[in-house]
Amino acid sequence: MSETIFLAGATGAIGTVLIPLLRDAGYTVHGGTRRQARANALRELGAIPVMIDVFDADALKSELIRIAPSVVIHQLTDLPRLPDPQAMAQAAAGNARIRAEGTRNLIAAALASGATRLIAQSIAWAYAPGDKPYREEHPLDVDAEGLRRVSVGGVVTLEAQVLQTAGLKGTVLRYGQLYGPGTWSAEPQGSSPVHVAAAAQAALLALQSNASGVFNITEDNTEASNQKARRVLEWNPAFRSPYGVQS
Repeated sequence: MSETIFLAGATGAIGTVLIPLLRDAGYTVHGGTRRQARANALRELGAIPVMIDVFDADALKSELIRIAPSVVIHQLTDLPRLPDPQAMAQAAAGNARIRAEGTRNLIAAALASGATRLIAQSIAWAYAPGDKPYREEHPLDVDAEGLRRVSVGGVVTLEAQVLQTAGLKGTVLRYGQLYGPGTWSAEPQGSSPVHVAAAAQAALLALQSNASGVFNITEDNTEASNQKARRVLEWNPAFRSPYGVQS
């Protein structure tokens, strides 16, 4: 019998690449989405669609108890189609809510369902100023101001929940700035970019390796070190998915 995974954020840029990777690795994937219109797309990718809102804690718990996953993968974000300033201000608050309240609901549902592992998305550009490249043990920028403070606060809350919940082995993947299909850019952007396919592969490798803790998932750069992910997960930032059109 194959291992059952619940993937929250299954229709996002990473989720849509990750589903076929998980499927071909032998996992049974239940993919969460709020929109019925996306159910067929999930089936075509190889996932069993689950209509659920992460902020509906009772319904989420009931669905995960029904599915009984051994692992929950958290790839939820609240991002606009385009990164215009007004939309980004709203997204900062939306993402902070997902990272705090959404993660809390996912953890409660995971524990109720008997899941023993949680792998969650974070970001690699939340470090406090200091010596570079930033490694995973470097402190986060908790004294930031404005929208960055909102974002970093959400990250701190998410990571503490994932890593410190008794009964769950937690893994945090600090992704760099995503590029590729389904993202804002076809080309590398930001100080620590990562292709969406390589980001998805990191989640698969974290699952297969049974590794816990924090990992920077970025291409080689001077901002954030990826050496831990290369060494422990045997992750390759040059990975590109064989599914769909990659840019």
